Amino acid sequence: MKKEEKESISILKIICISIILILISGIGVMAVNTQLSDVKIILQNGYEMTALTSKTKVSEILEENNIILEENQKTIPDLNDEIAAGDSIKITDKSFQEVQIAKISEEGVETSLNQLLENYAPITEKIIVEQVPIAYETITKNATGATEGVSNKVLQEGQDGLKEVTYKVKYQNEVEIEKTLLSEVVIKEPVNKIVQVQKKVTARSSTARTATTYSGGKWSYSASEFDLLCAITAQECSSSYQGSLAVITAACNRADARGTDPLTEYKRKGQFCYSIDSHWKKRLNGNYSGNVSKAVSDALNGARNHNYRSFRAGGTHAGVNIGGNVYF
Repeated sequence: MKKEEKESISILKIICISIILILISGIGVMAVNTQLSDVKIILQNGYEMTALTSKTKVSEILEENNIILEENQKTIPDLNDEIAAGDSIKITDKSFQEVQIAKISEEGVETSLNQLLENYAPITEKIIVEQVPIAYETITKNATGATEGVSNKVLQEGQDGLKEVTYKVKYQNEVEIEKTLLSEVVIKEPVNKIVQVQKKVTARSSTARTATTYSGGKWSYSASEFDLLCAITAQECSSSYQGSLAVITAACNRADARGTDPLTEYKRKGQFCYSIDSHWKKRLNGNYSGNVSKAVSDALNGARNHNYRSFRAGGTHAGVNIGGNVYF
């Protein structure tokens, strides 16, 4: 081989080696400028994998490793969060509340996580002991030889009794959702009021009255009639004082409009439980709570908690809900 040819081959070798060195240097520079991090990815089934990545955003790291989340899955941290070297990405199920929020949002209903969490707040129970007055009854006696213009005479003043009532009350979000009567203990028996009737007050209409007397917007019944009023009221609603008062108020409002009395309205055919079934009979002879007897007594003495005359069992009907019944 000639000397010139040998020199040409040597020059080519030098050029090739130089190019290789330049490429290696470029790769080295790129490696220095790109920071690679170890990130642990924990799949929902518990499998762990380590990914070497230059990304810092969770969604980009998953995309880089061809991991696609299902509709009911989420990541911890969130997809839009940034993580550092050594951190972990955990894939898990969305919580029930988050799934509900997603469904509601799709339907165009505005809500918040706090509102949903309120529906799943824990229920707590408390034992509540209350002292409840027992309303006295008013008993009337017809006087002999009564004359016109002579007023009624009170032979004995009435006094409320007192009883200790124990309830189990359930709360959710500090709101009472259920109240169960556990026991009742009478501490003091009531003293009945006894009135001597000199002249019976004339009824406001020709409709026959059941009430013994009516005067000054107040009705007075015999003990047996008062017990019947309470039994019917309790059958319609005995969940609370306000619920019982709402029932007897409806009867009083009807009586005011028709010139009758509450017991007459209770007995009208097809209106209250008295003529519909006989379940109210099991509540006679005082088989009802003190809330019921107090509500009836207060209503007969003028107390009211609404202006309606009709009601039906609570449900989808429109109206004002008091004690589980809707008034309209």
